[in-house]
Formats: sequence, C-alpha cells, structure tokens
Amino acid sequence: MDTKLNKGKKIAIAMSGGVDSSVAAALLKQQGYDCIGIFLKFWTETKTDIENKCCSADAYNDARRVANKIGFPLYTLNFQQPFKKTVVDDWLRKHRQGLTPNPCIRCNQFIKFDLLLRKAKMLGCDYLATGHYAEIRKQKSENRNLSLISGLCFLKTAKDKQKDQSYFLYTLTQNQLKHLLFPLGNLTKTEVRAIAKKLKLPVYQKAESQEICFIPEKTHYPFLKRHLKLKPGPIKNLAGKALGQHDGLPLYTLGQRQGIKIGGIGPFYVVKLDYKTNTLFVSNNRDDKLLYTKKFKIKELNWILGQPPKKSEKFGVKIRYQAKTIPCTINKNIVTLKIPQRAIMPGQSAVFYQGQTVLGGGVINSI
Repeated sequence: MDTKLNKGKKIAIAMSGGVDSSVAAALLKQQGYDCIGIFLKFWTETKTDIENKCCSADAYNDARRVANKIGFPLYTLNFQQPFKKTVVDDWLRKHRQGLTPNPCIRCNQFIKFDLLLRKAKMLGCDYLATGHYAEIRKQKSENRNLSLISGLCFLKTAKDKQKDQSYFLYTLTQNQLKHLLFPLGNLTKTEVRAIAKKLKLPVYQKAESQEICFIPEKTHYPFLKRHLKLKPGPIKNLAGKALGQHDGLPLYTLGQRQGIKIGGIGPFYVVKLDYKTNTLFVSNNRDDKLLYTKKFKIKELNWILGQPPKKSEKFGVKIRYQAKTIPCTINKNIVTLKIPQRAIMPGQSAVFYQGQTVLGGGVINSI
C-alpha cells in the first residue's frame, strides 16, 4: 500500500460508534489520509426516555474511544432540526397520506450526502467516508456509449450481498460520488469484525441495530400511534361484509398479516386500503390477485450516470431492500415488470440495477 498517494488528502469520516464506521476509519488512517471524525447528533423523541439509537451518549462515547485509539480528532455536528424536518416529519406526513416511505434513503439523500458532505467541504476535506456496504468505481465507460467521457463514477453492490446497502444510495449524483469513499465495499461483515478485533478497536463485538434509528421500539407502530391522529374504521372482506375494526389506516400496508384484529377463521391479509371511506379490506388468500402488480408509475427519478438506460439494454428493479432484482422496462415514468410482484405500495423506492451496477431509482407514485 503506497500511503504517499494519500498524504495531504483530508477526509471526514461519519462516525456512529458502530463497528462498520470504526473499521472504515481505521482503514483510511492506514492508507495515509489526514482523518477527522464527525459524530452526528440527530433528533430524539422527547416522549420517551430512550435516545436515538445512532446518536446516543453511548454511541458518542464509543466513537470517541475509537477516534482516540486510531489517532484523529472527533467533532460533533448538531443536525437535530434538519433531521427532524427532512426525515422524521416527512416520514410521518407520508404515512398520514397512506404511503410507505423509506427514511434511510431520505436521510442519505438530504442529510449524510448533502448537508454533511457540504459541511465536510467547509472543513477543508477532500472526501467524506462512511461505513456503508457499497462500492464506488471510477472508469471510462461500461458499455453505455460513454467511452469518450472520462472520470465517471459507478455505484456498485458490495461484496457481502447480505449487507449490501446500495439500494439506499440510488439518489447519489456524479458530483457527490467523486467526493465519497466507501472503504467496506469489498469486505464482508465477518472480515470487518475480524479487522476490528485485530486492531483492538473497542467496539469489535458491538451488536448492530437494524431498526429505524429514531424509533425506540422494535416496530414503528407505537411511534405512529404517538405522533399521528389515527381514526379507527371498519375492516371488511372483499364482499363488503364487516369483520371488525382497524386502529387507523396508516398502521397497515398491503400484504400485512400482523395486527389485524379479527376473531374467527384466519389468517387475514390486507389487500386494499380505502382512504376515502377509511375502510381496510382483507382476504384469507395470501396471494389474492389484488396484491400483485405488473406496472407502476415512478417519480423523483435519479440516474446516477445522468441518463436512463437505453431501451435495448437489459436491467432490473428492486422494489424493497433485499428483494430480488426483477427484469423490467421503463417508458418515461412507467415501469413494467416481467414478473408481477406482491404488495407494492406507493411511497416505496424502486431501484434499478444492471448486473452489479446501480443505475438509479425513484419513488413509486401510483400502481
């Protein structure tokens, strides 16, 4: 490793106190970068005594211990207000509208890789790094008639397919990618923990959190109940027969089985949410035809290379994290799936892939 190539290049590392960002920081320090750590303070709900998981006092102390161990300064940035307005309030508003938003994607888009990246540049940093499992490659072209354009950045899936987070990063642009580093893209989680242990980082055994960071419970339903004015209404089958009462439509999504309070023969699955009549429709059939979709409209499209794939190119789409990539076509803002998919909801993000390359994505607008 030639650390001289990176000497003098300053890099800000988003430090959460977890093993991933800690190993990312250690690797970059080994590579000769002039490193600073940045700990982000996000919004914490005042109605509970539990702090936001990714910016608690314990998380800060872990990040500080790692920074001291590796040997670089750690700064804290207070992003409570923009995070509350841009991520939390938006998530609640969209649930109120009957949508199924993804707060992690929005946090990446507006907080980490917009606001934080701009702050890093103001601090004189050449790059911003995070512990995301994804890979950035710079090359001239990738069979997309772009051979005369140099310096393009391609977003790739991670080596560890179980940890790959490229789905959450489709909003990135060329201007952002050229200033970003994802050091863990070519490592597995097992390898990352082994590195942390070898370097004696104090967080090498720390468990990881997979829930929504600003929600203290394991599910988001109690949070919605605390923050939304929910209106109970009837639960009916597709024949119109009343079966029970729901607690508020924003608590349900297509295909859902849990939380449907109906006595008698079950199970029941949500097949339709009628916000005009405040009615939840259910069926005993898990594979009811109402749950399957072959076409949907998409909005807020972002193409990482600045242009959509050509009609002659083969590519696919993921409609949720860790889902299979489904072959599809796109004509303007209408996506047609080769294979109908179950329980697609407006508000979800659809992310397009060509092999291991993320082409871009957008938000599902209507079915």
